[in-house]
Amino acid sequence: QASHSPEGLQPELGGTHPMEGDGAGWVSLELSMCRTNRNTIGGYFLAGRNMVWWPVGASLFASNIGSGHFVGLAGTGAANGLAVAGFEWNALFVVLLLGWLFVPVYLTAGVITMPQYLKKRFGGRRIRIYLSILSLFLYIFTKISVDMFSGAVFIQQALGWDIYVAVIALLVITTIYTVTGGLAALMYTDTVQTFVIIGGAFVLMGFAFHEVGGYQGLFDKYLEAFPSNTLSPAPALYNISATCYQPRPDAFHLLRDPLTGDLPWPALIFGLTIISTWYWCSDQVIVQRCLAGKSLTHVKAGCILCGYLKLLPMFLMVMPGMISRILYPDEVACVVPEDCKRICGTEVGCSNIAYPKLVVTLMPAGLRGLMLAVMLAALMSSLASIFNSSSTLFTMDIYNRLRPRARSKELLIVGRVWILCMVAISIAWIPVVQAAQSGQLFDYIQSIASYLAPPIAAVFFLALFVKRVNEPVSARGPRHLEMEKRGRGLGDPGVRE
Repeated sequence: QASHSPEGLQPELGGTHPMEGDGAGWVSLELSMCRTNRNTIGGYFLAGRNMVWWPVGASLFASNIGSGHFVGLAGTGAANGLAVAGFEWNALFVVLLLGWLFVPVYLTAGVITMPQYLKKRFGGRRIRIYLSILSLFLYIFTKISVDMFSGAVFIQQALGWDIYVAVIALLVITTIYTVTGGLAALMYTDTVQTFVIIGGAFVLMGFAFHEVGGYQGLFDKYLEAFPSNTLSPAPALYNISATCYQPRPDAFHLLRDPLTGDLPWPALIFGLTIISTWYWCSDQVIVQRCLAGKSLTHVKAGCILCGYLKLLPMFLMVMPGMISRILYPDEVACVVPEDCKRICGTEVGCSNIAYPKLVVTLMPAGLRGLMLAVMLAALMSSLASIFNSSSTLFTMDIYNRLRPRARSKELLIVGRVWILCMVAISIAWIPVVQAAQSGQLFDYIQSIASYLAPPIAAVFFLALFVKRVNEPVSARGPRHLEMEKRGRGLGDPGVRE
């Protein structure tokens, strides 16, 4: 069985991560964290492993909270109520698992990427390559596309810009400081942007609650927020039932009925934990921030900070989305396809414009620029994190396998060039994003994650906690392996090959 020792690590990484109690490791980290060497693999991809706890925690939060959260959480909150906040509060506990259970193993293994850890754990190559390719596809189809679409929705509502001009400008700006700065620049930028995101969202939340009459006004008025036009213009073609435009009666319930709820409480507690384990404990974007920590103590403190920050989206995004439905029911809660097409360009619903609508119509002219900065900060922070992590995956897990003798300088150049390739792919994906937009953006994100996350989370969980699991079991499943062994007459399937 492959061990978790850091032996075999590329010499450019600068050795293993210093653990608590390792005096030699502490001596090697006495340099200022602002003097990260971006011309080495460890310096560019892991910020020299010299980041203290507060940029680690802030970067975890900013990398997670993109513009897709502002648009998606507010839109689903406007449509269905508070339950969507369970996705955020579930992370309070899972992010602690990251700091206390998963990161110590990753640090001891001395790895940069998650596929690299699977290679060292199982000893094979198939699962490492498979996970690298799958992660790159996930970044394009679920993260980059979602952030671009949600950012475009906001910019179109606020400024009326052409979608291509807006998105290309954002991608170019994001790419510049991603390519030139490496992970250290991203984490320091994330720290500043976290304060901008939270501060701007608090300002809008204050205006929204003042307009609706406080929490009691939200509680009293939400269940009566109907659009004025609820009749089908073509009854022979389709009908519009009351459930299409009436708010759910359990809109203020976080834990909903297991049989009739749109998000049953067993799924919220147990099923969502599996998806969260994949995202928070094995996704390259998140784990890479922790691997850059100065020590395990700083990593744990950063995870705690991120957990506290994850309390905020309920109040900063979900509730303002519900308020937007109260204030603008004909736009946000439209139900007639022709009306929705005129308002937001899609016939399935306009709940995605809930948050941008608040910004455009509720805030004073001087503060709209602040909220524009908030949304752009969230968008660029998320995209920059994805670009840097995808560059790490491609360089260390795919290109390094094609050219195992590549020098450090060559790997750095390839990593930067891959970011430019991701930008080109993202721009080419814009028409698909426009054509595939759904009524609720957050549902689109979670539906894809619900299919792909459980098997990946299971592989990492078994890799950490079940010693006997090997690559054939993780790649094809225990039942498939048992049938294969019996067919070849290999006896007890529990015996390792």
